[in-house]
Amino acid sequence: MTTLDQTPQRATTAHPALDAAALPAPDAAPAMLRSRIELAKHAFSTRAVGPFLRRRENLRLLTGDHVPQAGEVVLARVTRIGQHKRLESPVSRRQILFDGDEILVAYGSRYAADQFLALLPGDLGPCHLAAAGGLASRVVDKNAAVSDATEIQPIGVLADDQGPITLARAAAHRIIPGVGERPHRPGHDVPVIAVLGTSMNSGKSTVLAQFAHGLAQAGLRVAAGKATGTGAGNDYNYFLDSGAHRVLDFTDFGYSSTFQTPFEEVRDLYLSMVDELAGGSVQPDVVLVEIADGLFQGETSRLLEDAQFGEVTDRIVFAAGDALGAVGGVGALAGLGRAPDFVSGVVTGSPLATAEARRAIAVPVVPTFDLAQGEVASRLVEDLVPAVRRGAETGAGASAEAGADGTA
Repeated sequence: MTTLDQTPQRATTAHPALDAAALPAPDAAPAMLRSRIELAKHAFSTRAVGPFLRRRENLRLLTGDHVPQAGEVVLARVTRIGQHKRLESPVSRRQILFDGDEILVAYGSRYAADQFLALLPGDLGPCHLAAAGGLASRVVDKNAAVSDATEIQPIGVLADDQGPITLARAAAHRIIPGVGERPHRPGHDVPVIAVLGTSMNSGKSTVLAQFAHGLAQAGLRVAAGKATGTGAGNDYNYFLDSGAHRVLDFTDFGYSSTFQTPFEEVRDLYLSMVDELAGGSVQPDVVLVEIADGLFQGETSRLLEDAQFGEVTDRIVFAAGDALGAVGGVGALAGLGRAPDFVSGVVTGSPLATAEARRAIAVPVVPTFDLAQGEVASRLVEDLVPAVRRGAETGAGASAEAGADGTA
């Protein structure tokens, strides 16, 4: 069993022989395979795959000795219901799972201190549904508070004449390798605020959504994104509902999860997402981007140390779970030269914990749900966002009108 303080490698746990009766013949009629795929329950992570498949010919399944890669789309059968009893659909409906259901999910790894450490399998043997958003992975460790993972049996990886079907092939957006080396980009023209936290469930997504709502209430056009994590629709839709006129997450760039993705690729993903959110036909007044998990998670810690991240990120907001986490987080960020502009998150749900944090740190502590108020949110960015400065000077408020078209 791999422990959380070890550096995980690709899981290669031995598995029983595949159930040959469950596998379609390699030369099965494409129409039959298409019908089987359409009848399967599709996951949120694969939401771009359905339309993509309708444009592909000669679909087939890769079975046998195929070694799965992160982002490959796999048809699998549920063999035992565990922690995840529902599969989040492409439109974020919670589909109840039954033993024997066939599901369409994507391979990847997961880092979730509150749930599972799961690694990309080295074969097509039995594995797990490691996240409700649709992640096929092999769980090697778990939090004691959660049940064993739901078990699945891969049937085959989808493929066509060009090879395996991947989330990246179906994605609407692409990362631009080396994008940070470009001298001037859209991300340089719009204020960018990154939201980080002490850990999973410290309140990052809620902070971003409430802040986005407050800025929209103040008349600003807000674009929002989630740069790292494990694919799921909750945060994506929360940001849309908060008033962000455009929302993107890493699944829009073809990633089921960003855990164990090479750092340079994660950095280019962050920068490419910021540029995409900052550009477009209508430029936003501000871009908010969530970075998943805690400061000590591998990809997050590397990003914070990276010069290209610092060049495009104007402010940091920190979500803390408690007062001690706020003190430690502010200190760690300050040590990297990235002191947060203010602290919020779960800690502010308690007046006592909020008071403790305020006594212990010099950084302002702002209750999460106060961020949804236009006057509070706009005051926090008035020295950063030109539209707020103009409104303050004229007394008329910002002129930008926040939309809600949900374009991604």
